[in-house]
Amino acid sequence: MQSYALTVDKFLDHAAKWMGDNEVVTAGAGRIGYAALRDRSNRLSGALAHLGLKFGERIATLAWNTQHHVEVYYAAMGAGLVCHTLNPRITAAHLAAMVNEAEDRVLAVASNLTPILDSLLPLCPGVEHVVLMDGQDGPVGAGWAASVTVWELEALLAEHGQGVAWGDFAEETPAGLCYTSGTTGRPKGVLYTHRSNYLHTLRALQADSIGLTAADALLVAVPMFHANGWGMPFAAPAVGAKLVLPGRNTDGESLARLMIAEDVTIAAGVQTVWQGVLDHLDAVGGELPALKRIIIGGSSCPDALIRRMEERFGVQVQTSWGMTELSPMGTIAPPGEPATAVRASGRPNLGLDMKLTDAEGVTLAQQRGPVGHLKVKGASVVDRYFKAESDALDEEGYFDTGDLASIDAAGNLTLCGRSKDLIKSGGEWIIPAEIDDIIGRHPDVGQAAVIGRSDDKWGERPVLIVELRQGASLDARSLLETLRGKVASWWIPEQIVQVAAMPLAATGKIDKNQLRAHYANDDATAKAG
Repeated sequence: MQSYALTVDKFLDHAAKWMGDNEVVTAGAGRIGYAALRDRSNRLSGALAHLGLKFGERIATLAWNTQHHVEVYYAAMGAGLVCHTLNPRITAAHLAAMVNEAEDRVLAVASNLTPILDSLLPLCPGVEHVVLMDGQDGPVGAGWAASVTVWELEALLAEHGQGVAWGDFAEETPAGLCYTSGTTGRPKGVLYTHRSNYLHTLRALQADSIGLTAADALLVAVPMFHANGWGMPFAAPAVGAKLVLPGRNTDGESLARLMIAEDVTIAAGVQTVWQGVLDHLDAVGGELPALKRIIIGGSSCPDALIRRMEERFGVQVQTSWGMTELSPMGTIAPPGEPATAVRASGRPNLGLDMKLTDAEGVTLAQQRGPVGHLKVKGASVVDRYFKAESDALDEEGYFDTGDLASIDAAGNLTLCGRSKDLIKSGGEWIIPAEIDDIIGRHPDVGQAAVIGRSDDKWGERPVLIVELRQGASLDARSLLETLRGKVASWWIPEQIVQVAAMPLAATGKIDKNQLRAHYANDDATAKAG
């Protein structure tokens, strides 16, 4: 058989050749067909070479979900460079640590994010060039422009754009670099290869997974700096699906308007995004007539929110679970399967294996039913963190996710919380995620989180923190009644804190570190009767 390297440039090549008029749309910035986008990306590869980037080097991006970001993705990866996506929502110090470890010499940045460079570039002496992806409305920052060469992408493309051969290297070549969240300690880099991204894309396209087709219009509301936008910028051109990108604005009004205008059939994003869309459409009216499926991930979604989406939009919600270290898809609820069977996080598709172990790493004899430590293995799972000296695997080649989970008889995964979030009360363990899930079903609750608080008698006791839905008022007794009979009585919190807005980490998940910092030892919590 032929040697045909599994490199990600082939996704865009395929879309350009066979569905060249199918579009990539950026909110407020126009549209382009796959054939024209492929031509621009390929010529941009030559322009990046003009900047001195050589095979295997990293180029950093600080940008939203836009056509230009997609172009930089493929321009870098197709030429054998590594696209290093940066999260603009984390601190300059964390960003600088990533840029310096990656030895980035070129930074491609959205013009509305250039203010970040005032504090970032002085910490990154190795950066030589800044490429402004979408022009510049005003003068560039005087604090950093003198230290680097500044290019506008269109000018760079016009002056130095040149077509190059794509994919002329081994499929094991690194393609992308994404760091884990910096909110829980030192960020760790995950270096994706072309092969891992290619195989991850094939898993995503399976019928029991995302199952995209050329007839779909896919809204990617998950940022492209979160594990390659869940792999959507690869999956869409792989089948020629219309790719709809929201840019910076992911508020409910902006997304609803975009989804209606572009006849979006499948949409992907974290739960807070969809809550905003629901609240907007409930306030002003309106429907999403073309929408068929919503893919939700990032954190456990309250059942009440899932039901609200399904009833309001008449769609199926596919819950999922993944990690940066998994490229990121782990499990997903199959389309068309009854919701009662997949309210957890769905099942793994071909290409990913899972197992449950005890705290010492011994594989549980019974894998269906018990709660255990979740470990995974597959072609798109991290082996070793970027520049680490040892593998991150156990002796059988499995990666420890840090999650507690159970697997039901049908193979559906239910996450039971991070092992570090467990609460030890009176020598026994409380699993906060189970309480979060039950309270999240209450019709008055928008989001819920349980943290441990030090207790002189019991060691730790659970505190329930809630963000109520708009217009709801706190009824502590009603909230706690939803727990009775569903969890052990000693799991039930004695204290409830109402917050106006749940703090979110840079990844969009509830930031329990912030909650612990504010409430784990705070006497100002409201007593629940």
